[in-house]
This record gives sequence, C-alpha cells and structure tokens, in this order.
Amino acid sequence: MLFSKSKNKFYIEFTSNLEERLIRHNQKSKGFTGNINDWKIVYTENYETKEIAHKREL
Repeated sequence: MLFSKSKNKFYIEFTSNLEERLIRHNQKSKGFTGNINDWKIVYTENYETKEIAHKREL
C-alpha cells in the first residue's frame, strides 16, 4: 500500500518488485499516481502466488 501526503490518498496494487514499482510511481507519467512524486510504502503483505496476491488486492 502506498500513501501520498500531498494527495492524501492511498494506492493499493500487487507487484513482484516493490522497489522498482515505487520508483515508477514517483516518476511523472499518466494515470492515477503519475502526477504525484511523494508516494511512500506504508504497508506490505507477501503471498506465494500472483493469483492469491491479486485476489487480496481486489
């Protein structure tokens, strides 16, 4: 789970590379997270499969 202080929003998704994904979210790009660059990791969970992680995300 990511949090942006400037946007006062949380963002939830699953990924296999958390550090790389955070860098991508903090770069200027299109989409919900693209116009903000202060995203911080505030919570994580680990799962054995991508399918289980996706179900948890939903």
